[in-house]
Amino acid sequence: MAWHGEPLVGFDLETTGTDPLESRIVTASVVGVHRGAVVRQRDWLADPGVHIPEQAAAIHGISSERAAAEGRPVREVADEVAETLTGYWSQGVPVVAYNASFDLTLLSAELRRHGLPSLAERMGGTGIGPVLDPYTIDRAVDRYRRGKRTLEAVCGEYGVELTSAHQASADALAAVRVALAIADRHPQVAALAPAELHERQIGWYRAWAENFQDFLRRKGDPEAVVDPVWPLRGDPVPAR
Repeated sequence: MAWHGEPLVGFDLETTGTDPLESRIVTASVVGVHRGAVVRQRDWLADPGVHIPEQAAAIHGISSERAAAEGRPVREVADEVAETLTGYWSQGVPVVAYNASFDLTLLSAELRRHGLPSLAERMGGTGIGPVLDPYTIDRAVDRYRRGKRTLEAVCGEYGVELTSAHQASADALAAVRVALAIADRHPQVAALAPAELHERQIGWYRAWAENFQDFLRRKGDPEAVVDPVWPLRGDPVPAR
């Protein structure tokens, strides 16, 4: 069954930094969307247990003091976010995340850090997904378009309103709406079943990573390595 027009779930994290293996969750949002409209939403504010750097706080607006005073323990937040996502996957609902390999890898690192079941374990070891990543899809179907590929830039390209960038709920909703806009512009993407589109993205991401790694090495960094694994780095379990 094609995914365009069916229920989707947007997912986004705001975090303490840019390394998904070391950074911690600050805020999270999971937004249920049907035909572009929000039908349900759940948001979290976590106390990450570490200092939130000023650079990160300036982006998402959550200081260490606010997180400590108002946030819940990050272990509880990570567990609930994971249960929410796997609950949707168990129902066959695709999860949409912009640059999914960052958010899912970071969430998985938090689960390991706190001794919690992994996403795959919560799915009975059958693999996670389907995941739809507008970042990966857009880069594959419009490879030679010039300009940035940030969420804000891609929203502009596809005419999607993003009023509160770097607020988890706004970014999660925008990711879904960008995915729908890509499907409108590229019918061959809309026609794919969610599981097939998930598998295509694995190959698209690997091809991009290999090309980018080659580019970095040609430009003078012979040791450059770009991880080619999508949507969950270091996860040997295939998608469902």
